[in-house]
Amino acid sequence: MASGEGKAAAPRRTTVQEPPPPLRFPSLYAATDPFTPYAQPDRSRTQRLWDRNLRRFGGYALLGVSVVTAAATTDLLMPGGERDLAGALVLAALALQVWWSRTGWQLPRVPAGPVLYVLRFALSFSLTWLNGFFAIYATLGYFDAVQVLPRRFVRAGLLATAVIMAGSQSGALPPTHTTNWVVFGALFAVHSSLVLVFGHLATQEAEHAAAKAATIAELERTNARLALALEENAGLHAQLLVQAREAGIADERRRLAAEIHDTLAQGLAGIITQLEAATESTDPAAARGHARRAAALARDSLGEARRSVHDLGPGALEHDALPDALRKTVEEWSAEAGIRAEFTVTGTAEPLHDEVEATLLRIAQEGLANTRRHAAASRVGVTLSYMGSEVTLDVRDDGRGFDPAALPPREGTGGFGLGGMRARAERIAGTVDIESEPGQGTAVSARVPLVRHG
Repeated sequence: MASGEGKAAAPRRTTVQEPPPPLRFPSLYAATDPFTPYAQPDRSRTQRLWDRNLRRFGGYALLGVSVVTAAATTDLLMPGGERDLAGALVLAALALQVWWSRTGWQLPRVPAGPVLYVLRFALSFSLTWLNGFFAIYATLGYFDAVQVLPRRFVRAGLLATAVIMAGSQSGALPPTHTTNWVVFGALFAVHSSLVLVFGHLATQEAEHAAAKAATIAELERTNARLALALEENAGLHAQLLVQAREAGIADERRRLAAEIHDTLAQGLAGIITQLEAATESTDPAAARGHARRAAALARDSLGEARRSVHDLGPGALEHDALPDALRKTVEEWSAEAGIRAEFTVTGTAEPLHDEVEATLLRIAQEGLANTRRHAAASRVGVTLSYMGSEVTLDVRDDGRGFDPAALPPREGTGGFGLGGMRARAERIAGTVDIESEPGQGTAVSARVPLVRHG
């Protein structure tokens, strides 16, 4: 059964099933009827063979014992004419048993089983009528009823056999006087009660065995489905590992790209600006100042590049808290860009998680870089606000502004810009909002959760 159930759990293929063959008695012994004790899957092979052989060959033994016992009491119980009739009936019973043990038990259960039971009942009843010791042969009816009769006729067959047994034990069939009838009735009641009680118990046992077998089969099917599910889960797990690895690689690429844009690209842009100013300046002192600032920017950019490779925080936050780092960043940017810039802190400043501080600093740097590159502004304001459960960073300018709904697609050589700022904020469950109109300046507002340090 295990192998069959295992196949049932595998992917099914549509097949045309042949009709089942006629039910034969070998199948009967393989637990096809809930009344039969062979429905118990835990019976040993020896028990099954014993029961099977008892049904096929037990009739010979019981018939032989009946014949010997009846022959020993012939002079007391049967006159001469009845002996001949009894001999003929014994031969008929023997022929019936030979047919059953050789051929009948292999035939379809219906009608072979009922035919056997009815003929044997008629023979055993007639023999017991002649000699009560033939009731020994009639006891086969108790053993075979549940095996050879249809379910709805089992009790009737058992009660019919009980009539023979009660008649034999009451003295003779038929009862000859009132006392015999009373004894017969009492014995029949006893036999009937026993038959019904033990039949009911056997039925319950068979039903429990069938339920147990069904439970075992269902468990096997469940185990097969579970094994298949585990196999599928293993495949899904492998796919998830591959996807997680690819996602990690993509995320790292985006991080490095953003870091390069926010540090190296802006640093190089500042270096180029300072070198161009030094080249165009006619004052040697001013040219040297531009050259020194270009060298300082180069050193800072190199340090930021190394920190980005090692996934460290911005260098500006290494020794300063976020407000001080933003103030220095705004002051340095103002000096390099030649644009007036102011920095303001509102609320009570608190130490924030390193990732939150790094995100806000990078957004501020990107906002200032965009202002310098595109806004043509004369004044810039940066405000850091601590507001209970969140922190807000605002970068405002009075430049030429733009239409946020009409932004051109990012070019391959362009920066990360507004999309990069949004991606950084979303990485820590924050948002970035843009307010701008042509000729009315631009305001970039980043809102992130206030996650305290440690």
